[in-house]
Amino acid sequence: MKLENREYAYIPLAKLLDYLLSETHPVGKSKAKYLRSLGFNEINVNLLKEGLLAIARSEDVKEAISSSHGVKYVIDGTLQTPSGAFIRVRTIWVIDKDMERPRFVTAYPI
Repeated sequence: MKLENREYAYIPLAKLLDYLLSETHPVGKSKAKYLRSLGFNEINVNLLKEGLLAIARSEDVKEAISSSHGVKYVIDGTLQTPSGAFIRVRTIWVIDKDMERPRFVTAYPI
């Protein structure tokens, strides 16, 4: 199964800059350290954004979890780093109740 409305998936820039690449975020700092070690940063944040969106648009949904807030989707895929390496990541997306567009929640290495 593919992500519903995957062509409309989006990632707020603040989610990348203030969470995934933030070395001071209480939850995201370990992810930031890892991603920065692979060459991701504020200058090339679009590479990270486009790589994550490509996973949402092309890979199969591994798991869909319904709640009163909407449906959360787990999608695994491969992300190319600025250094040219490829890493496997798990991405989490949500389609909030009464919404249609999948919104990026998080990503982490697997």
